[in-house]
Amino acid sequence: MSHSPNPAAPRQVAPLLALATQALRAGRPADAISPLHDAAQLEPSNAFIQHDLGLACLETGRIPDAIAALQRAVTSDPRYGDAYFRMGIALEKLGDIRGALTAYKRTTELLPTLAEAWFRAGALFHTLGYRNDSSGCFRRAAVTGGRNSFGRLGRARALLIEDRNQEAEQVLRETLVADPRNAMAYELLGNLLSELGRFDEARACFERAIAIAPLLAGSYYDLVRCRPITRDDEVLLREMEVGLATPGLEAWQRLRVHLAIGKAAEDLGNYALAMQHFDAADSVRRAYVSFDSAAFSTEIDRLIARCTPEWIARARELGSSDATPVLIVGMPRSGTTLLEQIISMHPEVGAGAELHFWNQRGAVWHGCGVNGGADEKPFVFSEFLATAADDYVSVLRAIAAKAARVTDKMPFNFLWAGLIHVTFPRATIIHCRRAAIDTALSIHQTHFQPSLAFPTGGEELVAYFRDYRRLIEHWRKVLPGDRFLEVDYEDLTHDPEPIIRRIIAACGLAWHDACLRPENNPRPVNTPSKWQARQPIYRTSVERWRCYEPWLGPLRALVDPEHRS
Repeated sequence: MSHSPNPAAPRQVAPLLALATQALRAGRPADAISPLHDAAQLEPSNAFIQHDLGLACLETGRIPDAIAALQRAVTSDPRYGDAYFRMGIALEKLGDIRGALTAYKRTTELLPTLAEAWFRAGALFHTLGYRNDSSGCFRRAAVTGGRNSFGRLGRARALLIEDRNQEAEQVLRETLVADPRNAMAYELLGNLLSELGRFDEARACFERAIAIAPLLAGSYYDLVRCRPITRDDEVLLREMEVGLATPGLEAWQRLRVHLAIGKAAEDLGNYALAMQHFDAADSVRRAYVSFDSAAFSTEIDRLIARCTPEWIARARELGSSDATPVLIVGMPRSGTTLLEQIISMHPEVGAGAELHFWNQRGAVWHGCGVNGGADEKPFVFSEFLATAADDYVSVLRAIAAKAARVTDKMPFNFLWAGLIHVTFPRATIIHCRRAAIDTALSIHQTHFQPSLAFPTGGEELVAYFRDYRRLIEHWRKVLPGDRFLEVDYEDLTHDPEPIIRRIIAACGLAWHDACLRPENNPRPVNTPSKWQARQPIYRTSVERWRCYEPWLGPLRALVDPEHRS
């Protein structure tokens, strides 16, 4: 249905736009929304009015309204680059990462010199684990931005992805000399320093970032992980509570502040307050990220049905003979970082950290039905496997060109253990087990990227555990025992040496005493366990759940029956 143009519209629109312009110039975007809305009703096809309405809504936190207006703008003018850019920001705030990436892609096609669009796209690709795409976008930000903020930060982030940490630190420090109030540079530098174990310097950077930009209050999450919080830090606890009430604080920043307060409260022994904030963080996440437990359970059924003993037995016929990969799998927060620290202390091992390769390649395999069965074309699966093997080895060699073994500690590779074994029958897969309730509690206290389809609390996390255990039980039955090694976190921390010797032997490596001292590992640690990874092996995380027993809620179902009171 077409609408006839209103000949009086321009005369009616002009004073409305004047009112809106006056409000925007005075820094009152909320007051501009009503006149812009009225003007947009009079001229619904005016892309500029729709853009300005979308921008005012964006600046006042009315994200769905912003997206709707910006969508109308680009529908009226498909070449309106600024509207696509603002739409990308709005979708990002809503947690729609892939939608935001699509908007930024269109932005960079229309406005190829807009450094901030390249930078934002790079950050989102990094969140999704697309290392090369992320680095490429940050490099484009560096080129197009030159010496401006996004140009410098783009260069620093590209260097960080390429593990050129010393150069990245230099760029960030140069950025702060040129722009001493660049909060993002302080935040990036703080993260780099904490990964390198320079925690006092990192804390100072996070404090400075928050002081300059209170909307970066989520940096408290990283700050409190630089060391245990003590009674001397009670001022910090009050500061975080104030930060939580910062006007305009985005949901993901608020989530991280809740987790930071929870961690601080736990360190101070106030477990009731700690759980209150951990639960609040989970509620924030639930408002933006849903998890379908029934669908996940169905996918586990499919994986078990596809990965039959007969199919697994074809591994040596179908797979690569390369023994380089060492995959450390299990539930998040089950001790995978500690295992990688131990193994990568061996002089013949390179550390790959959490690689997203199999989450991406496994999803393709799982979606295409390329199992090489009798009703399929065998060459299709053989080609898939050969390409996956070549590509994965290339990734590992880029990390450590001459290492005999390279680790990949992506926990969620537990989903793809069967596919990985068929691709690399000589690879070592180490399953890290930890008491379910301790693991779940640690998950509940940790920030995970919104792109991860993964629950962090409640009945959904309990159901996830049950499906994870079903799949692991299947791997235990069908994978060769010498290729699928299981390590109990509690045993490892109780008597490390015999367990570590067994791990190193399973990797096909000669013994090296350095593996007993993982706290001396100099490599960067990019997980929430940065501080813990720098400590000697300890047992204080065993049975932590007992401190939280009155407040476990649905997670109580994961307590081992013999330990229930």
